[in-house]
Amino acid sequence: LLLMNKSIFITGATTGIGFELAKLYVKEGYRVGVCGRDLTKLPDPYRSRFECYELSVTDEQALKEAIVDFHHKGGLDIVMANAGISHGSKSKLPDFTVTKQIIDINVYGVLNTFAPAISIFAQQGHGHLVGTASVAGFVGLPGASAYSASKAAVISLCESYALDLKHLGIKVTAICPGFIDTPLTKKNDHDMPFLMSVDKGARKIKKAIDKGRNLYVFPWQMALVMHILRRLPRFMYRFIMTLPF
Repeated sequence: LLLMNKSIFITGATTGIGFELAKLYVKEGYRVGVCGRDLTKLPDPYRSRFECYELSVTDEQALKEAIVDFHHKGGLDIVMANAGISHGSKSKLPDFTVTKQIIDINVYGVLNTFAPAISIFAQQGHGHLVGTASVAGFVGLPGASAYSASKAAVISLCESYALDLKHLGIKVTAICPGFIDTPLTKKNDHDMPFLMSVDKGARKIKKAIDKGRNLYVFPWQMALVMHILRRLPRFMYRFIMTLPF
């Protein structure tokens, strides 16, 4: 069944999870809007299938204009704040230039995406906000301070919004993947347990969004690990994390 009148806008959708999701939604008959800093990363056939905007999510005004423009051209049902960056290499000494970039894109980028969407959704009485967080947001991971902090912010933000915006008919979902095989994780120079293919990951995410889940953590093995680590007494967590594995 094709849903010809439904519209979704996804940030950071020129590669990785965002791109895979955009393909899934367009296949199902959605109007799909995407944005990214470099649209040349988007394979040719999809440039005409998506409504494309070249911008950075750190540019609050440009992103607002893009989301409003996409809405005016045919409505808005789901907005997914998916753009994000990570450390790549783990270092015990924080690089504060990188830290600020991560917070800027992963936290302020989400706020810049959600703000215009909430205005539109509140006015029309329905809508769905989706934030791409990570299992890294459940604990402070060694060597990934800014990334863990940024994703913790997204998880908490989505949880609060789910409570605060429900009366307006707005649904909110936080997506917390483990390691997904994307250009982002390819930069990692550390082990990535339970690594999942990007197409499988995107299908699972779409299913969670379709069901209106408030929080979706996957794969189950990683969800279990994080569930245990999160509930450990913090001194025990810190001890385990300093063991030479």
